Amino acid sequence: MLHAMIMAGGGGTRFWPRSRQARPKQFLTFSGERTLLQGTIDRIAAQVPASRTWVLTSEQHRGEAVEQLAGLVPAEQVIGEPTGRDTAACVGLGAAIIGRVDPEATILVMPADHVIEPVQEFRRAVYAAEQFAADFPDCLLTFGIEPTFPATGYGYIRRAERAGTRQNVPISRVQEFREKPSLAMAEQLVASGEYFWNSGIFVWKPATILEQLRRRRPNLTEIVTRIAAAWAGPKFHEIFAAEYPRAEKISIDFAVMQDAAQEGKVLVMHAPYKWDDVGSWLALERHNPQDADRNTIQGLHCGVRTRNCVIVSDPDHLVGTLDVEGLVIVQSGNATLVTTRRGEADVKELIEKIKEAGLGRFL
Repeated sequence: MLHAMIMAGGGGTRFWPRSRQARPKQFLTFSGERTLLQGTIDRIAAQVPASRTWVLTSEQHRGEAVEQLAGLVPAEQVIGEPTGRDTAACVGLGAAIIGRVDPEATILVMPADHVIEPVQEFRRAVYAAEQFAADFPDCLLTFGIEPTFPATGYGYIRRAERAGTRQNVPISRVQEFREKPSLAMAEQLVASGEYFWNSGIFVWKPATILEQLRRRRPNLTEIVTRIAAAWAGPKFHEIFAAEYPRAEKISIDFAVMQDAAQEGKVLVMHAPYKWDDVGSWLALERHNPQDADRNTIQGLHCGVRTRNCVIVSDPDHLVGTLDVEGLVIVQSGNATLVTTRRGEADVKELIEKIKEAGLGRFL
């Protein structure tokens, strides 16, 4: 049966100052009334019941996740990591626990902070992915997105020969993964017509991904297996807290996917939907209307000769602008970000500077 595993442990630093350590972006609303986490659950609720839906987040944010997902995901299936160890440990732990509950499971792995439209096309892709997982049980399936511009913030997947079609959704072998490229390289990759964006959405059998991890990261696999063996037992939290921080901090792409692709064990689905990982403040422009001067406004704003800006504020905080163009201005609580459209990609650099200055209380 199909299980859904939602990864909701990221810090969301690129969305500072609205996204803070106490409440990162997956718990926030950026368009509409549902948070990104709630929207992720909404997308799969018609195909995966609550009893087979799992959320891995940080222990710090588990209470928030349980509250937002009340009635959608059982509280005991919202698992709080004692420390962040990147996606390989997260994926491995989820697969080990689900594999114990349902050894024949197929797992759909999704980050909690994506926007996907239309939902019906995503669901069609999920149906197709289930069928592909049954046909290729020893392979790892990822969802590839047809690039619409030369993005430098995404990884890329080079597809090889076609491997099949289900639900009118094609799938191909993966030739290679490419990490986030320079702008010049991204332009070449997109122009070649051979590459997808790497969406970070996966489908696989628990035994398959655990075997791939075991071959390449045996220590990490032993750790998550020991934790999963204690699942639902009286010592689970004690073992979790002791063992998990010892796991290697590495992404699933570096730990498994790149090498497995070289062995012909990775397939990429040609995703039939539109996708956005909502990775920066400029993403608001793609999901909200602009005014006559191409400004995207969320909050209280009054401007004169203000063009091509993204402006965000609390409802009771006025942002006034005069003779500005191409800025990103974000006020939230006790902090305000002002940068250019190009500079907003480097918010993480500012976060580090704030830490060095001893101003961590604002993060």
